[in-house]
Amino acid sequence: MKTMRLNIKGEGAFAYDIRIGYDILEGIGQGVAEFGTGRRYVAITDTNVAPLYGEAMLKKLKKAGLNCDMIEFPAGEASKNINTALSVVQQLLKLGIDRKSAIIAFGGGVVGDLAGFVASLYMRSIPYLQIPTTLVAQVDSSIGGKTAIDLEEGKNLMGTFYQPRAVFIDPAFLETLPPEEFGNGLAEIVKYGIIDSEDFFELLEDKMADIRKCNRKVLVRVIEMSCGIKKRFVEIDEKDQGPRHFLNYGHTIGHALEAASGYGLSHGKGVSLGMMSAARLSEKICGLSAGYRKRVDILIEKAGLPTAIPRGINTDLIISKLTADKKKSGSIINFVLIKKIGEPFITGDVKETIVRETIEEMKNDRRTA
Repeated sequence: MKTMRLNIKGEGAFAYDIRIGYDILEGIGQGVAEFGTGRRYVAITDTNVAPLYGEAMLKKLKKAGLNCDMIEFPAGEASKNINTALSVVQQLLKLGIDRKSAIIAFGGGVVGDLAGFVASLYMRSIPYLQIPTTLVAQVDSSIGGKTAIDLEEGKNLMGTFYQPRAVFIDPAFLETLPPEEFGNGLAEIVKYGIIDSEDFFELLEDKMADIRKCNRKVLVRVIEMSCGIKKRFVEIDEKDQGPRHFLNYGHTIGHALEAASGYGLSHGKGVSLGMMSAARLSEKICGLSAGYRKRVDILIEKAGLPTAIPRGINTDLIISKLTADKKKSGSIINFVLIKKIGEPFITGDVKETIVRETIEEMKNDRRTA
């Protein structure tokens, strides 16, 4: 097992462990007990995770002498809303959960976002731990303290920055993950390769087949490297005011695509298409070489992710969803673009006509659509 320490300095200084290793679930009771975060625990999970691991997790926690209950809600992005959050709060109240209790976010990104959101607000905040069970949660959303729910107007528009007390990452959970859900995480890993370094990008080019086969040695290495990248950005910019914006590469158009599809398009598919779109914008605006742009396209294709925007998603609707992006400054929409692999930058100087042109081009790329 590898442990890395995330340290947030300055005002509101905070630190916590990210533990990564196979079969962490076996000792999860002792691991949770070490942190002494509550006299009672509630695991918040969804209807996908609960039947697979819920009973085993409760047994291991109770075996360690921890008083733990479980709340589950319907799986899927459609549940990440204010009504589900209020339902979870009401169930916490019925269980008698107080400020000396703690929440365990046990599931994928939706569970982590919603459970963290509830923990940050319930009785003016109670501690929470993350046990992510999907690849996207293990390499991205469980680390860094972003919590959120979706609104009708767009994704993640209501939320808080609230750091967990610890994150336990067990890649063994990924062996029961559906291929599409695994792809959501691959999109985030590809993003790290694009914004971080040519070395990591080349590793992904070389080992993508092994990653997709869940080769244990390769997969745990890639997860560790991805977590290290995310940790570094969070440490220097916890509240997402500067360099942490680079982690949004592909997400501006990606989130708009998700919203315009009524969330029928998965997060990974939206982000993969957003990354390809951002590479095309980079080629047009800042001279990214065609060679680099093609390498981005090929890696996304190797990851089994889509390379064409579905023609049924209306371009005007995509553009309108971009205007609701929470990262915009006034009327300016900020895009993360790249000068080359490992050199991201942020610009608000992207004309709508070029965005529209790029979206239409992406609708005509039928390689894997």
